Amino acid sequence: MDTADYDRIPEIALEWHRDGRGAALATVVETWGSAPRPIGSQLVVSREGEMMGSVSGGCVEGAVVAEAVEALAGGQPRLLTFGVSDNDAFAVGLACGGTIRVLVEPVGDQLDALPEATLAEIVAARAERRPLAYAVDLSTWARRLVPRGEGFADRFRGDKSGVEGEEFVAIFNPPLRMIVVGAVHIAQALLPMARACGYDPVLIDPREAFGSSLRFPGEDIRHDWPDEAMAAVGLDTRTAVVTLTHDPKLDDPAIKAALRSEVFYLGCLGSSRTHAKRVTRLAEAGFTEADLSRIHAPIGLDIGAKSPAEIAVSIMAEVTERLRLG
Repeated sequence: MDTADYDRIPEIALEWHRDGRGAALATVVETWGSAPRPIGSQLVVSREGEMMGSVSGGCVEGAVVAEAVEALAGGQPRLLTFGVSDNDAFAVGLACGGTIRVLVEPVGDQLDALPEATLAEIVAARAERRPLAYAVDLSTWARRLVPRGEGFADRFRGDKSGVEGEEFVAIFNPPLRMIVVGAVHIAQALLPMARACGYDPVLIDPREAFGSSLRFPGEDIRHDWPDEAMAAVGLDTRTAVVTLTHDPKLDDPAIKAALRSEVFYLGCLGSSRTHAKRVTRLAEAGFTEADLSRIHAPIGLDIGAKSPAEIAVSIMAEVTERLRLG
């Protein structure tokens, strides 16, 4: 299976259900010890026992598939508990075993099943980059969808699914994205790092000689002016913006667009003196002290980085710190 399918489990479940193949969603809801897969990991199973995704890296998939097929036949969700032995854990790359709980929900119109309309709304929110929480009561099977801003603030911020009281809360945040302004040497190191960390990178530079496919093979490169390109891509709470040209003509439009948005990170290359001049320009343009405090500059954690690759490491570390620790 293509690794991209691991990120499309709700979409695949909806497709299978609508195609008449049947679909049951299995989700890791709790873990103890050295669990093979994190909370929120999902597996979809068809009526014939076909599967996509993973809840254990192979330790208990067979048992989950069998339970999912039975759940589809009866239309009743179930909560499963598995102990992963040391031997099984070692087989999937872990040092020791642990315990996982897996929620199995058949999709359908039966009384306690996961309604197609609910799954369809989750899929639509993901396509539209709308953060959404799916909460299911593990004793009554009552379900609700909660947009960001209406609850579970810490879970959205931490991108963290888990049990809260009697409910299991699955967080469906949009994919992470990094917009890099300036096709410079640092960007050549940063874009692959960002992708390795789970970001969809977008490179913006109107100078086509800089932002060429020869220098950045396989990358999403935009040659529009930065603010125009960013408007086309879209800015939201799952987006990091990095400006690397330290040329006001290019960086300032991008910085202004980012400050007017909810991006979770904005970092700008340049010395302290360069940043002081930047702050003056932005203040004169009407940005407040609170706005300007959102800018990370000089960019990156202070690790003594010198080379473009080292600077890229420092940037990626600071972006990660901001994402995970706030």
